[in-house]
Amino acid sequence: MRGKFIVIEGIDGCGKTTQVDTIYDWLPNSGLMDINSKLIKTREPGGTPFGKKLRDIILLNDQKSPPSNLTELLLYAADRAEHISKIITPELNKNNWVISDRFTGSTMAYQGYGRNLNRKIIKQLELIVCQGEKPDITFFLDISPEESILRRKNRVPDRIEAEGINFLKNVNLGFKEIAKEKNWEIISASQDVESISNHIKTKLINSCL
Repeated sequence: MRGKFIVIEGIDGCGKTTQVDTIYDWLPNSGLMDINSKLIKTREPGGTPFGKKLRDIILLNDQKSPPSNLTELLLYAADRAEHISKIITPELNKNNWVISDRFTGSTMAYQGYGRNLNRKIIKQLELIVCQGEKPDITFFLDISPEESILRRKNRVPDRIEAEGINFLKNVNLGFKEIAKEKNWEIISASQDVESISNHIKTKLINSCL
């Protein structure tokens, strides 16, 4: 038996973390999981101890010496390689379930569309890093870049969040195209938190993964 892998994606401020926490509290008592299975909550970047160190490097808003775009991509890839080998695959193989705040879709959206790096290279890197591991289902929480910025107005931005509206528009376009290509479940994140949670719960129940 093998567990299920759930991912929630979207631009900054869409409410991913809130929904990950909500589903994490609900899923173990939903009847969907085997009685002896555990639910693992994780995120990218930073899902492992080594990944947390990489997260600090990647997101540090240091305008004097930011990493190059290619370096940024490879740091995310290193974080994911560690994440898959130390958390995701071992837990799934133990018939545990994993829910992650971001996965490969974010890399394609932010580095492929936002940074305009070669998308074929990103896909090749994904094949190397993931070794066939992929989500059973991905939810895309869709909000406008303008709403994203409004929601984060009182928060000190990290280096990626500080890129501005045009960067975010490109990232959002990327997410929309990826969501259609990979048949993600698309949810309007302009709804209230409970409506979004209910949509996710209903989809999980009906899909049986």
